Amino acid sequence: MEHDIAIYLTKAVESLLTAETESINGRYNSCANRCYYACFQAAITALLIEGIRPAGQWNHQFVHAQFVGVLINQRKRYDTELRRVLSDNQSLRDKADYRPELVTATQASRALRRTR
Repeated sequence: MEHDIAIYLTKAVESLLTAETESINGRYNSCANRCYYACFQAAITALLIEGIRPAGQWNHQFVHAQFVGVLINQRKRYDTELRRVLSDNQSLRDKADYRPELVTATQASRALRRTR
């Protein structure tokens, strides 16, 4: 279990560092993508620390529900200000990856702030 925690934490940090680099270089769609995954991987780390695992693979719905529902709402492990971070960053990532729209510098900057 500790090995998994270290791996997901490493992935989260790497994703955040990549998001910062992408933003600096004006690649805002890539920045939005990596911001979401930094938060997703950090949430997995938090769930593992609390002993929460899915029956199968980590999926987005499970991670969102368990992080917000259990770790924030029930166990009060994290500030309520974090409730929307995963969903807000996922919405921006969906725009970046799946819609014929571009993420702006302002949107990327806000995503980075949320992610940090």
